[in-house]
Amino acid sequence: MNALSILVAILAVWRLTHLLQFEDGPFDLISCSRKWLHRLSLSGLVDCFFCLSLWLAAPMAYFLGPSWKMRLILWPALSGAAILLNRISDPPTETSSHSKDPIAEEKPSCVAEIPEALQPRAPSPTPAHFGWTTSSGNPRCSDTQAERA
Repeated sequence: MNALSILVAILAVWRLTHLLQFEDGPFDLISCSRKWLHRLSLSGLVDCFFCLSLWLAAPMAYFLGPSWKMRLILWPALSGAAILLNRISDPPTETSSHSKDPIAEEKPSCVAEIPEALQPRAPSPTPAHFGWTTSSGNPRCSDTQAERA
C-alpha cells in the first residue's frame, strides 16, 4: 500500500459515488436503477452522497488494506476524502448563509420518507365527564368502567 494506490482509491470512490448519485449512466441504466430502488423504498442507498461513499469505500478499503486494522482505518478515510472532493468540485450555490430561515429545520436526505398513510397516529383521548357529589362537594369522575356500563 503506497500513496499512489490510496490516491487512486480516493478518486475511484469519489467517481463511482458521483456516477451513482448524480448521473444517468450509459443508456440511462443508472437512472433506471435509481428509480427501481425508489420503488422498493431503498432510495436511501443512493440519495445521500455521504452514505453512498461509505458503501463504496468499504470494498476499496478491503482490497487496499493489508490487515483488518488498516482496512478499518481506510474505510472512513476513503469516504471522507471522497466527500471532501465532492465539496471542492461542487461548491454550494447559496451565497449567503443568512438567507435561510433559522427556525425552519432541514430534513436529512438520508432519511427515507414514510407515506402519511403508514405513519403512526396518536389515539384520540376520550373526554372524562366530571360531576359533583352532593354529599362531599368533591368532583367525581364519571369516566369509570362501572359508570359507563
